[in-house]
Amino acid sequence: EVQLVESGGGLVQPGGSLTLNCTPSGITVHELAIGWFRQAPGKNREAVSCIATSQGAPYYADSGRGRFTISRDIAENTVYLQMDRLKFEDTGDYSCAALKPPVCAANAAMYGFWGEGTKVTVAS
Repeated sequence: EVQLVESGGGLVQPGGSLTLNCTPSGITVHELAIGWFRQAPGKNREAVSCIATSQGAPYYADSGRGRFTISRDIAENTVYLQMDRLKFEDTGDYSCAALKPPVCAANAAMYGFWGEGTKVTVAS
């Protein structure tokens, strides 16, 4: 069974940076599409970014493009979401999700495996 563990959330000031980690167990990141989703208070869950072996360029939602960078470390079997120049509106619960076959999708319903999430709070 695939399990995902996130880490790296926390409290950060506007303009600051955080890196979120997603580590699957029971499978390698090479075999999965790994997506990051977030849910802000009172809002629907939205896709943030995704990376997959079968796709050349990662996916970024408009909200994070140019500020967020998703990457994989095959040796560490971990996907990272580097978030820079954070804004108040980036606050939310961030979850990583995995999809097989490894093709990114923006629709959360396509993902069969989810982590428990990590909270990101951007506040001054």
